[in-house]
Amino acid sequence: MLKIAVQKSGRLLEESISILRECGIHVPYGDGRLKTEANGFPLEIYFLRNSDIPSYLRDGVVDLAILGTNMLAENGEGLCNILPLGFSKCRLSLATMKESSIHNVKDLNGKRIATSYPVSLQKFLQANNVQAQIHEISGSVEIAPAIGLADAICDIVSSGSTLMTNGLSEMEVVLRSEAALIGRNNYDSEIQAQWIKKLVFRLQSVLAASNSKYILLNAPNESITAICNILPGMKSPTILPLAQEGWSSLHSVIDEQKFWDIIDELRTAGAEGILIIPIEKMIR
Repeated sequence: MLKIAVQKSGRLLEESISILRECGIHVPYGDGRLKTEANGFPLEIYFLRNSDIPSYLRDGVVDLAILGTNMLAENGEGLCNILPLGFSKCRLSLATMKESSIHNVKDLNGKRIATSYPVSLQKFLQANNVQAQIHEISGSVEIAPAIGLADAICDIVSSGSTLMTNGLSEMEVVLRSEAALIGRNNYDSEIQAQWIKKLVFRLQSVLAASNSKYILLNAPNESITAICNILPGMKSPTILPLAQEGWSSLHSVIDEQKFWDIIDELRTAGAEGILIIPIEKMIR
């Protein structure tokens, strides 16, 4: 049985449980338990503090984790990003008080920066040839400039509302983060590796479906070649004759974002009755 760690509370937990559910893996949670067994896959789930997960993974207590890549950048020795999951996107950013005279990273020379991410911040400062004092603190980083503890902060930003509430202005992005399936660089058991591969396959199928849509349209036969040249897809569209002579129905899979770029081209080429349908799973 595989063991996977997820954040014990917050948005990352909700979205982690959601994507596992889409993979046919149902996880009982929400009653304060710290460990539970899933239905639909040999998986044991540990609900842990975000900052503790890398250590549990490195020590072999768990085999996998769903974790933000910001934590991998900060404390990812011996760990690897197996599969980006595309949710819980955020950024690690530098911020200062709105009335501050610090406007760019170079202005931080000799200044004090409060952060819970000293490793990532130090790498960023070194890359920009800036020397600053790093004050490592946990929790309530945003208050540091207001109480005189620091001239700037380096913290996780999602919507930016917390910065605004505390009179701070985002100055520069240090790194961008999203949820990912994280693992160790090496696994001792071949069986363990095979189950990880099966889980990754399920996740990839769900992710592929979430970014794609099934498109159906009708077109006169003389327009088929032009429409096929416009339609992106997994291979080539399926073409079926309609009851009305001289017309056919074309079926394909497209990236949802690309649909809006090509809709006018499809209509100009003769496409009619265009339908866009969600895909639940997509096996490549």
